[in-house]
Amino acid sequence: MSEFNMEDHPHRRYNPLTGEWVLVSPHRAKRPWQGQLEKVAEEKRPEHDPECYLCPGNDRIGGEKNPSYDGTYVFTNDFAALNLDALKGGVNEDDLFRAESEQGICRVICFSPRHDLTIPQMDVVAVKKVVDLWQEQYLDLGSRSEINYVQIFENKGSVMGCSNPHPHGQIWAQSSVPDEPAKESLRFKAYFDKHGKTLLADYLVKELDKEDRILIENDHFVALVPYWATWPFECMIISQRAIQHLGQMSEDEKTALAAIYRDLTIRYDNLFEVSFPYSAGIHQAPTDGEEHPEWHLHMHFYPPLLRSATVKKFMVGYEMLGNPQRDITPETSAERLRMLPKEHYKG
Repeated sequence: MSEFNMEDHPHRRYNPLTGEWVLVSPHRAKRPWQGQLEKVAEEKRPEHDPECYLCPGNDRIGGEKNPSYDGTYVFTNDFAALNLDALKGGVNEDDLFRAESEQGICRVICFSPRHDLTIPQMDVVAVKKVVDLWQEQYLDLGSRSEINYVQIFENKGSVMGCSNPHPHGQIWAQSSVPDEPAKESLRFKAYFDKHGKTLLADYLVKELDKEDRILIENDHFVALVPYWATWPFECMIISQRAIQHLGQMSEDEKTALAAIYRDLTIRYDNLFEVSFPYSAGIHQAPTDGEEHPEWHLHMHFYPPLLRSATVKKFMVGYEMLGNPQRDITPETSAERLRMLPKEHYKG
């Protein structure tokens, strides 16, 4: 019998950030990108849409009017999922029926006044302004006594539930730590207490040595396909220095994050020559007033596309009831992304 080979045989991979597993079945789709690549007709958007509630000078749905901003712009979400007015209270019946009130602040960040530009089409200087605003918002929201975690994220594309095509992201700052960063907090703390270093610092050293999942590297950040990736072209951006949160970043580090964020999303767009959909977000230390030396800033990218601009990966059946599962290995995805041009396909 042949020896076990992760490129040929089904296996499970462990995610040390969450303590969960992903099933990998490479024999089902050895070369998933070969064959016809379907394309979709992309909507041509104007630089300014008078009907868009995020464009400069336009009225928002809530009745407020946007200023004529010429860079980034942030405002409190008119239909926020969280607010600071929520009454405090809860329910606990026999440990089976539990609920507790949650307070928070939700904000929207417009990346640019241009209705037609996404992150990969902006220049690094413009993307750096987005990173600057992330830092400002993290420090502002995190300084409030009611806020213990600041989640910064972006949903790109209608397939990811984005209801407005104007390039933007969101911030949900809340009194509790959400489940996904809470899982990471537990794993990070256990690893740091045992080894005296952050989990991602050690992981990054080993990934840089192996090289087969590395996509892009600059002086301060690395973009890679994680060993435990679940989505077909899932990626992470990890700081080379063990930064706990955005507030600790220097000007050079913010520029480097902007550059690698742009470079990675260019690769995504070039993969199927489409404005590539994804959900992305930054995981960083809670804002609970405690020291968190175990934390290491990183950014997750979860894109759904699999074989073309129209063929998506769905988490159904076994994935919902058993474990997440993927057919192509993370190494195959990384090689595919590495082969792509560094310049955007639209020029």
